[in-house]
Amino acid sequence: MAEDSDLEKTEAATDKRIERAREEGKVAQSRELSTFIELMAALLVLMALGSFFSEKLMDTMRRGFVFDRTSAFDPGMMTTRLMQDFTEIMIAFLPLFGVMILAALTGPLLLAGWNLSWKALAPNFGKFNPIAGLKRIISVNGLVELLKSLLKVALLGGIAIWVIWGYRDEMFSLVSEPLDSGISHFSHMLLNTTLYLVSAMLLIVAIDVPFQLWNYAKNLRMTKEEVKRESKESEGDPQIKARIRSAQREAARKRMMAAVPKADVIVTNPTHYAVALKYEEKSMGAPQIVAKGSGLVAERIMELGREHKVPLLQAPPLARALYRHADIGNEVPQRLYTAVAEVLAYVYQLRAPSYNATPPKPPRNLPVPEDMDVPELERI
Repeated sequence: MAEDSDLEKTEAATDKRIERAREEGKVAQSRELSTFIELMAALLVLMALGSFFSEKLMDTMRRGFVFDRTSAFDPGMMTTRLMQDFTEIMIAFLPLFGVMILAALTGPLLLAGWNLSWKALAPNFGKFNPIAGLKRIISVNGLVELLKSLLKVALLGGIAIWVIWGYRDEMFSLVSEPLDSGISHFSHMLLNTTLYLVSAMLLIVAIDVPFQLWNYAKNLRMTKEEVKRESKESEGDPQIKARIRSAQREAARKRMMAAVPKADVIVTNPTHYAVALKYEEKSMGAPQIVAKGSGLVAERIMELGREHKVPLLQAPPLARALYRHADIGNEVPQRLYTAVAEVLAYVYQLRAPSYNATPPKPPRNLPVPEDMDVPELERI
């Protein structure tokens, strides 16, 4: 049972899976939404500029039916006039073309945002496979498309019959109207009928858009095993990551140990902690921690210090405070400046030529704030 559940696509698609699908051109799409936006945009433009388009067409037709004898028998003149009329018509209808292009882009942008995929433009000969095409037809999506088509036919056909039936008296009266007013009256009825039909498509869009979003998410679902595998690919194998961290820690420890021989002093606990300090007046604003450790690491720091004759000072409160409140490579905390200054003063006295005659006394009772001293760490 557990194996079967692992093979079922029950998990939501990860961000990486969605991004990979977008790169392949697989995004949520609704042809009904795009059709509705395009038809509504074209209808609104025709309602706003219909008279302008009509006048341009009428002017072109009037010029087209006016010939003189010379033009009628001159093929070159006829071609020139045809191109002029065609150019004028195209320029007049540019607002409609521009709005239609914008409307065609709006539908996909509303659902999936901007997405340019070169993979989707690559030729795919698998789409010419008749068996695969038959499977697409005989599927849940094919059934849904069939139901949508039947719904559209029933809905739009019913509304068209209802609107035309309401205009039946006006349509019969058109035969008695003058030509100009009859054409205007018929255009008005045709636009209103089209507006009703396009508005009715909102119901189909309201059904199709949620279904397409749900179906898109469903097709991108993943099995639990796929989610685990993708997590490993994106985040890395835990075992490999653990080995990398171990190698990084080992490299950092080696760099730290290499800095111990260059330290000015090693402050010890004396057995639990060891902190190596260094201060260069010209390049440092304050003494820095070059190495620190506890347990075996502390012992190794002290061992290296003895080998390279780095002074060791037993100052448990200061060692605990430095270990707890300062990181390697950082300056000592400002509240410990006074205590560290006394330690460095002691170190400088050890280096003085008079050391052999009169050894300096190690500093005692260093001023370490109580809230920075953590004795309980020794019991960890």
